[in-house]
Amino acid sequence: MKQNIIYVILSAMLLLGASSAVYAQSERKGAAASNLILTAVERYNGQDIDGAMKILKEVIAEDPSNDAAWYYIAQCSIASDDLEMAEQALVMASEADPDNFWYRYKLARLYSVTSRPELTVDMYEKLLEDFPKRSDLYFDLVETYAAQREYEKALETLKEIETVFGMTESIAVYRFNLLRMLGRQEDAYKSLEEYNGEFSSPYVLSTLADYQMSMYNDSTALAYYDEALDLAPDYGPALVGKAETLRLTRKYDDYFNVLDRYVESPDSPAAAKSDYLMAVIQRTDPKFITSFMPQIDTVVDKALRAHPADSMILQTAAVYYYSTGRNEEAKKHFKANLVAWPESISAAANYVEFLMYSEDWDDLSEEGRAAFGKFPQETAFLEMASVGDYNLKNYDKVLDICLKVLEVAPRDSSKTLRAWSTMGDIYHQLGEDKKAYKAYDKALKINPDYVYVLNNYAYYLSMEGKNLKKAYNMSKRTIEAEPDNPTYLDTFGWILYLQGKPLEAKPFFKHAMLYGGKDSVVIMDHYAEVLFALKEYDLAMVYWNMALKKNDGDVPDLEERVKSRKQSMKK
Repeated sequence: MKQNIIYVILSAMLLLGASSAVYAQSERKGAAASNLILTAVERYNGQDIDGAMKILKEVIAEDPSNDAAWYYIAQCSIASDDLEMAEQALVMASEADPDNFWYRYKLARLYSVTSRPELTVDMYEKLLEDFPKRSDLYFDLVETYAAQREYEKALETLKEIETVFGMTESIAVYRFNLLRMLGRQEDAYKSLEEYNGEFSSPYVLSTLADYQMSMYNDSTALAYYDEALDLAPDYGPALVGKAETLRLTRKYDDYFNVLDRYVESPDSPAAAKSDYLMAVIQRTDPKFITSFMPQIDTVVDKALRAHPADSMILQTAAVYYYSTGRNEEAKKHFKANLVAWPESISAAANYVEFLMYSEDWDDLSEEGRAAFGKFPQETAFLEMASVGDYNLKNYDKVLDICLKVLEVAPRDSSKTLRAWSTMGDIYHQLGEDKKAYKAYDKALKINPDYVYVLNNYAYYLSMEGKNLKKAYNMSKRTIEAEPDNPTYLDTFGWILYLQGKPLEAKPFFKHAMLYGGKDSVVIMDHYAEVLFALKEYDLAMVYWNMALKKNDGDVPDLEERVKSRKQSMKK
């Protein structure tokens, strides 16, 4: 049976009026009809929609004016996703008993959820004429006007609510939001000040304080926050607002005192505390974090004591310690989050990603596999484990992971593409170039334009000095796709050099130098060789000298080769 969100909303609404429907029939045709309707309701509750509908139609056939039968036909129609029939049935129920509030109200809600604002408004206005004491109708009408951006009408309706029911905080807040929607910011805050002149509310006071702070009136803002906290000492928005005001005005001792109160407050949700602490950790000047690290440590510790198993607080603590270079503390909290929430894929992902970024290769290999064991649909955990294996030089384990990915996700082109690409790289690392090229061919069959494989394939061919034409064609496609990538420019230029075309190769290396080529020992060495072939010896030595200073085993024979080139220049 098809079900959608409109069905869920309307089913909930119609259930609310169930008892009304049974007892508000304008005229019953006897106990038999009533019993049949009750039987139909039982069928409906048992998910036998067709059975319920059959009984209700029998009742209507005997008595077309049976309002309760029409009402439940509407409910069955919603369950069957037949909103047109539901509307007809509610219209019939309303006509059969025009004094029944629920039939007409549910019809208005049906108009609302099916996006017919004019009919919705018309129905609400008529209901208000007949039921002027129903406050919920007024607020529904305000929301309907607001949804249509008829904010002035919404404001007029709020005035009617105030006239009938008196001023309340909800009315004040509605008016405030509507005035802001109209762009009347000053009037919006003035309306809250007027409300605050007669009544008191922590929410209103905190909102006024936030506004004053945005206008750089920090003293006035603090006064409003304090007034709010006099009414509700643990009111979270006032505590965090006051704390932030104190921080911005550099009253740090008071700031941390208030912040401690906020994170310890049992009334403030953990999510809000996490959001604020993360903002402080990630967006404030790093010098602030460094200068007040002991105080922030205390705040984080108090938040953890207040919410020892909350995922967001544990995550916040872990990020804080990681960002301040204390990886062991960070690891402890990432792990604690995983232990507290073993079925949470995000907790597992955060822990495994942390292990990867902190280069904890042994645990990354182990925990990545463990996470995949819990969440076998997420092969990304295996791929992250393979990063650990690669850095541990456990190349056979990397290949095993690639084969596992191919086994469990054979139709996922992005995953199989990465698996074949990685296998190509590993086989090359193991000196098995034939297997590497076969793996690369598999990858390119999935995506012929995958520049990562095209570049590596072309470069490894060039290193062998074989099939340079094929290497040239593949490399050319990479620089056409990414013309400023220094790695791809180096590969293409080097292939041209190996083909005996150093003059053609030179401009590609010059371009690479502009986009990061000077950070690579290999690229500078290649460029120097090209310049040497062109007999631009001085410039060649400039790049060789730069390469020698940076070389840390990237080019093992560099020093010896440069000496040889110097000697040949003297001849």
